[in-house]
Amino acid sequence: MKLAVITGGARGIGRSIADVLDAEGYKLLLVDVSDAVDGAAAELGALAVRADISTREGVNAIVTAAEESGAEPALLVNNAGITRDSLLRKMDEAAFRAVVRINLGGTIALTEALAPKMCEGSAVVNISSRAQLGNVGQFNYGIAKAGLIGATRALALSLAPRTRVNAVAPGFTESEMTLAMPEQVRERIINSIPVGRAGKPVDIANAVAWLGSDRAGYINGQVLYACGGRTF
Repeated sequence: MKLAVITGGARGIGRSIADVLDAEGYKLLLVDVSDAVDGAAAELGALAVRADISTREGVNAIVTAAEESGAEPALLVNNAGITRDSLLRKMDEAAFRAVVRINLGGTIALTEALAPKMCEGSAVVNISSRAQLGNVGQFNYGIAKAGLIGATRALALSLAPRTRVNAVAPGFTESEMTLAMPEQVRERIINSIPVGRAGKPVDIANAVAWLGSDRAGYINGQVLYACGGRTF
């Protein structure tokens, strides 16, 4: 059985990715800083590790859990991330550094550490964001997600041919954060999406599952925008 490691796997898009990969027959290792990861893992019959990918201790704990899982690591989904949104003139250094450290630095550190343990024909899928094109109030987040696209391309070259590395860049997707937006703001954004609706977590999960599968075996170093056609 092949193992899929999913960071940020306790809730939202990460949990939806776990559901889809579970249905495709992967053994799952869910990673999150939240205690909710234990409940999510129990529901899926998955393994769980509470770890912070931005620390060496956290990365080591994830690699150890993968090694002890009894399955070959075949897919790494780098979904973990945080936001600390603010206008640039109001953003403090700690908020900037935290977002870049976790969303970009932690993802790279975990990929580098786990890659030597992954099987031939394995895949890494990074969760970037359409925000890398630029969003007001997301200076730090946009930089981190843009950096992740650059890292995806660099890792794709360095880990080939054993492991493919691609990214999914979600657009406006239903989540706790977007559902808490003022209704008029949500409607304005949705009206700008050519397919006429917000994305659902399963839309992102399906894209991840495809990129991680043998069906996408010739796709490497690419970014798949799952945004309903919204380009601004």
